[in-house]
Amino acid sequence: MIVLFMRGGMSHIDTFDPKPGRPTGGTFRAIETTLPDVRFSEHLPRLAERAGKMTLIRSLVGSESNHVRAEHLLRTGYQPQSAVEFPAWGSYVDRHLGDGVTPGYIAIGRGGTFGAGFLGPDHMPLSINEPTKAMRPLRSPRGVDQARRSSRTELLTLLDEEFYASHPSSVARDLMAARDRATALTGSSKSNAFDLDRETQATRARYGQDSFGQGCLLARRLVDADIPFAEVRLHGWDTHADNFPAVASLSAKLDRSCSALLDDLEASGRLSSTLVVLVTEFGRTPKINDRGGRDHHARCFSVLLAGGGMRPGRVIGTTDEDGAEVSSRPVTVPDLFASLAFALGIQADEELMSGGGRPIRLVDPKGAVVRELFA
Repeated sequence: MIVLFMRGGMSHIDTFDPKPGRPTGGTFRAIETTLPDVRFSEHLPRLAERAGKMTLIRSLVGSESNHVRAEHLLRTGYQPQSAVEFPAWGSYVDRHLGDGVTPGYIAIGRGGTFGAGFLGPDHMPLSINEPTKAMRPLRSPRGVDQARRSSRTELLTLLDEEFYASHPSSVARDLMAARDRATALTGSSKSNAFDLDRETQATRARYGQDSFGQGCLLARRLVDADIPFAEVRLHGWDTHADNFPAVASLSAKLDRSCSALLDDLEASGRLSSTLVVLVTEFGRTPKINDRGGRDHHARCFSVLLAGGGMRPGRVIGTTDEDGAEVSSRPVTVPDLFASLAFALGIQADEELMSGGGRPIRLVDPKGAVVRELFA
C-alpha cells in the first residue's frame, strides 16, 4: 500500500471536485477527464488523462477540523482519545503483511510521522526525511567493511544487553527491538530499494526532482522490494492565504509524480496488487477569505484510490453546487478504513489489546465497507 498524504488540508474544489461558474469556484478552469462528465482542475492534466484507472470519492465526511486531531483521524482511522495511543495505519499493515524481520512501514518526507502506538516498537515506521539521501544510513562508513560492521554491531548488542539486564525498562526493550529491525534491513537485499541512484536520470526526471517526486519513486521501489507500506507526504496545503498560486504549484508536483507512479505500477503489473491512496486531513471552505485563501472544511472532501482490487473509473458521492456539503452517498472516515482493510485482506473486526488492556478493533466499528469501490 502506498499513501500519498497531502498535509495541511487539500482544497477539494481546486483539485478533484471543481465548481466552475460558482461565485466560490475560484480562478482555476475545470478540464475534462477520460470519464464522462467528470472534471478535474486544470492543474491536474496528467491525472485527468488517467481518471479511468482510478476511483474517486468526492463525499468523504470528516469529524475534525483541527490539524492535529484531523491528521490523527486520517492516519489511524480513529478520533484521538487520551486513554489510547492508536497505531498509524502503516503499523497495522506492517503487522499483517510485513515479514516480521525488516521494517515494513516506511514514512517518507519531513514531519508528521505517526508511530505504532500500542502495537509497540516492532511496527514503528522507518522515517526517511529526504528520499535522495535514503541510502546514506544503510551504507557503511568509508574503511568499514561488512565484517567489521558486523563485529561492531555484535559488540554494541553485548554491551547493551549487559546494561539492560541491570536497568530493565520498556524503553530499553523498545530501543533494542528498533535497532534489531534496522540492522536486519542493512543486511537484506531490500536495502537496495532505498538506492535511487539505481534508476536512470530519465526516470528520476519523470517523477520530478523535488522531494515529493523522488519520494514517490522511492515508494515504488519499496513495493517492488515487497515492503508492504510506504507513505509519502506533500506539505503546504494549509492555504489560508494566497490559495490559488500555492495550490497551482502543489498540484503540478502532485500531477507529475502521482501519474508517473501509477504508470510504472501498471507497467510492472503491480498496480493490481498495490493499493494507492491519495488523501488529506480535510478539505477547504468554498468561501474565499479576504486574504485570497480558503479555511478548514471537514464536512466534505475528496480521496483518490487506485489499484489493489478497486474498481477503476468510478466516482462515488457528490457535493452540492458550492462544494460545501455532501449531497449524495456520504462516506465516513471509518467507512474508508473498513474499505482499505477489505482491499488488503485484513480483518477489520480483529480485536487488539491496547497498552492498558483495553480491547480495540482494528477498524472503528462504526465503519462499513463501501461496496461500490469493488462492485
